[in-house]
Amino acid sequence: QVSFVESGGALVQPGGSLRLSCEASGNIHSGYIMGWYRQAPGKQREFVASITGDGVISSADYVRFTISRDNAKNTVYLQMNSLKPEDTAVYLCNAKYTFDSHWGQGTQVTVSS
Repeated sequence: QVSFVESGGALVQPGGSLRLSCEASGNIHSGYIMGWYRQAPGKQREFVASITGDGVISSADYVRFTISRDNAKNTVYLQMNSLKPEDTAVYLCNAKYTFDSHWGQGTQVTVSS
């Protein structure tokens, strides 16, 4: 079993920045791919970014979003810059290893003036 503590979501003005954190605990190791997804009301869940234990990154927006990881702490971070109202969503942490996938509860990000 894997559990998560997600934090960093907030209300921010357009153009602002946020840093999300997700600390995983339980039966997890550096072989897990850790990442972030988001889900806005009435929309499907969508991929934001992921990072392997070796630091290989995939991202939906390499310019504005930076994902990083601390394997010693089983923690993944998402630095989001130049936020737009359309970035408003619940951001969910995910840890995946082969067919084993675990989800956090999510942290709310609201971009509004």
